[in-house]
Amino acid sequence: MEAQGSGADSTMDHLITSSNPEHPANHICTLCRNFYMLGWVTGTGGGVSIRDGTHIFIAPSGVQKELMQPCNMFVMEYATKTYLRKPPVLKPSACTPLFLAAFDRGAGSCIHTHSQWAVLVTLLVEKDAVTQGKAVLDACFEIEQIEQIKGIPKGRGKDGMLGYYDRLTVPIIENTAHEEDLTQSLEAAMERYPDTYAVLVRRHGVYVWGDNVQKAKTQAESLDYIFRLAVEMRRLDLAWVQ
Repeated sequence: MEAQGSGADSTMDHLITSSNPEHPANHICTLCRNFYMLGWVTGTGGGVSIRDGTHIFIAPSGVQKELMQPCNMFVMEYATKTYLRKPPVLKPSACTPLFLAAFDRGAGSCIHTHSQWAVLVTLLVEKDAVTQGKAVLDACFEIEQIEQIKGIPKGRGKDGMLGYYDRLTVPIIENTAHEEDLTQSLEAAMERYPDTYAVLVRRHGVYVWGDNVQKAKTQAESLDYIFRLAVEMRRLDLAWVQ
């Protein structure tokens, strides 16, 4: 996504300078390193964004996630969608319009990973739909009676987390050749499943968001655990739903 306003000041380093490890520019770097170790963002894939008041901090495109530094951060003014800070030579993340879709729905952080388990789950759901003669485009990932489901909220505006006997539903959208072209289908999935905090992208990965960065991280970790467990359950011919 190109900045709306080519005159954005790339020298506004005060926006990304802080000794506080919880500052968005520092926190994103920590998350990127951790996610790299988990295999979620290899080959510069994936992305992380945090909204802090009127500003949005976004990791750039094309930078190895384990080497990310605060000086690499893009900073956008949320109200106008213009960049306040653009690092020289770096490109804005192609995930930016999808991050903005989450922020427009009240999220405080959005995480995009290329988790292998997320990818495999989308393929298993596709296989099931074809085998059962159902429409692949309408198929979601669903699972129940797994303890880790308790790590996922019931939905925006609803109190509490999902319970052990609740069914977790994560919509799946089709991949596109260019990341930004996913925006419309992501927004449609958000509208169709207003309680979801994640959308899977077939053969690609997953977008996860939360009210703040701590919740987004917790939900991304919980979902990845569930996706991996679902793949292993399928190996053992165990059903995801009763």
